[in-house]
This record gives sequence, structure tokens and C-alpha cells, in this order.
Amino acid sequence: MAYEVPPLPYDYNALEPHIDEQTMRLHHDKHHQAYVTQANGALEGTQWADRPVEEVLQNLDSVPEDKRTTVRNNAGGHYNHSLFWEWMGPGGGGQPDGALLQAIESAFGSFGDFQARLKDAGVKRFGSGWAWLVHDGSGLQITSTPNQDNPISSGQTPILGVDVWEHAYYLNYQNRRPDYLDAWWNTVNWPKVSEGFSRAA
Repeated sequence: MAYEVPPLPYDYNALEPHIDEQTMRLHHDKHHQAYVTQANGALEGTQWADRPVEEVLQNLDSVPEDKRTTVRNNAGGHYNHSLFWEWMGPGGGGQPDGALLQAIESAFGSFGDFQARLKDAGVKRFGSGWAWLVHDGSGLQITSTPNQDNPISSGQTPILGVDVWEHAYYLNYQNRRPDYLDAWWNTVNWPKVSEGFSRAA
């Protein structure tokens, strides 16, 4: 079944003032749709056309070589954004509790140190990409990827990620990526993030 852009799970203006309505409309309706359209076109007629996007991204080496880069970029963009919308929500922010908070403190020393390291990964990602909290099979790690690459292609499970492509923040923050990342923490839907951690841990 062809990929589709999932509905945004809240109103376009629900993340204001941290992420503005116009950015959310363009990001969800235009950018995400473009990834879906391109991914469906590249996969059409291949054995991967009806496979879950996670399975495709875990097996990029098996995708026909002439389509691989297009699939990597666009199926990756679809998967990344499908997660990203869910990881944010109105009334977000603060910090997690329970097992996820314990794991973060164990891995990074404190929640504040974790935030600083994830922000640093996002600020230092040259050009377009993502900063991630992942589970690597033994514990939590922070990483970043270029373009629309997803850690799932490297055997890691994404627990939380932040989009640092300019289209994610430029209307409101221009070239101030650090300010965008500081504001983004106020949108994080920790209960949803904790659900993913529970499945991965």
C-alpha cells in the first residue's frame, strides 16, 4: 500500500509560540507530502512497494541501486517526519519520568546534561539533518544524521529526534538554530517518547 502523510495529531497552531502555524502547515502539508510522493514513485513496481517504511529503511542495500538514493532520502523523510509529529504536542516540555528518565540520567549524568548534548548534536550538524536520542541495543546514545537518514538504517532505534533542516525553523528563527532547539524542548511529548522507549528497551 502506498505511503500517505499521517494527519497532524493537533492543530497547526498548537505548538505556538515555539513553532509557528505557517511553518507547521508548510512542513507537514508540503515538505512531508513531497517525500511521500517521491518515495511512492521510486518504490512503485519494486518488491518493496508494499513493505512498511521501517523495513525498507532497514534493507536499503536490497533496494535497486538506481532507486536507492531516492528511496533513502524520501522514505527516510517520510519516516522521520511521521515520528517527529508524534514526538511533539501542545502542553509538552518538562521532562520524562519513570524508566526513561532513569535511563537518561544513567547514560548522560543528568537530564540537563542530556539536553545540552542533544542540542549540541543539532547545532553541530552541518547543513541539513537530524539530532537523535537512540537505543543501540545496550543503552541510550546521542547521534546525528545528515539529510533524511534515520538511525534505523544503522541498527539503532530512534527514541526522540529533532529536525534541524532550515525548513523546520527558518520562518520564525532565521539562522538561529540554537534558539529553535531551545524552544523545541517546550513541545516534546514525553509520554509518547516514553512509549517508544518502553518498546525498545
